[in-house]
Amino acid sequence: MRPPLVFLHGMWATPASFTRVRAALEAEGWETHAPALPFHDRDPSLPPPEGLGRITIEDYVQSLAGVIARLGRPPVIIGHSMGGMLAQILAARLPHAGLVLINTAATASAHSLSLAPARTLSGILTDWGWQDAPTRLAPDAARWGVYNGVPQDIADAEIAKLVWDSGRVLYEMIRPGQSATSVTKIDLARLTRPALLITGTEDRICPAIISRKTARQLGGDTDYYELQNAGHWPYWGEPEAKLTARLLRWLASLPT
Repeated sequence: MRPPLVFLHGMWATPASFTRVRAALEAEGWETHAPALPFHDRDPSLPPPEGLGRITIEDYVQSLAGVIARLGRPPVIIGHSMGGMLAQILAARLPHAGLVLINTAATASAHSLSLAPARTLSGILTDWGWQDAPTRLAPDAARWGVYNGVPQDIADAEIAKLVWDSGRVLYEMIRPGQSATSVTKIDLARLTRPALLITGTEDRICPAIISRKTARQLGGDTDYYELQNAGHWPYWGEPEAKLTARLLRWLASLPT
């Protein structure tokens, strides 16, 4: 029996990121799920909910672990951006059939400092008290650091959908050694199930070096693929078509 596929979205995003990719996979007979992280299913025009800024990575992991447990069988865990980081943490804790990381954010094991993410996040990081406050990328920062290379009309529509997220989660991602539980410190060599990593060569917020470092450390059979001239947001046009085709080929190769 084929394993179910669980899609994990990124920071400030929603499960809608995967709508067309999921439809293509379901047309080929795959069962897919895309849970929303806590408070990520709210209308983006609403003010942020009380307490969102202090939610932790562990809170997100526990929410997703409950979803996976209810499936009743090990899934392929597919994460984009922050969802890729969460996917690795979950894979270190739970039985799973495989791991797919798309433009993944870094765990502590593959953390890398570079200027482009700092530029993308500067409007948040210079705001007093951001570590315990709700955060959301400003439109100009999102266009430069997340939707670079995306046609303007598509980028504008996606930016309008961005929701509030947790400053505490962002802080733990940027400074993994400061996490109270060190939740992002995992031994990637112990992840021995098949893995696929896909990254855009022009990703500015999660640069390709993160995916390269992660791929080198994973302990199982690992496929690595770069989307040439693509940024962080591959869910449009040619990048999405290439991503979907690569994912379908890789899924077909999984042992049954």
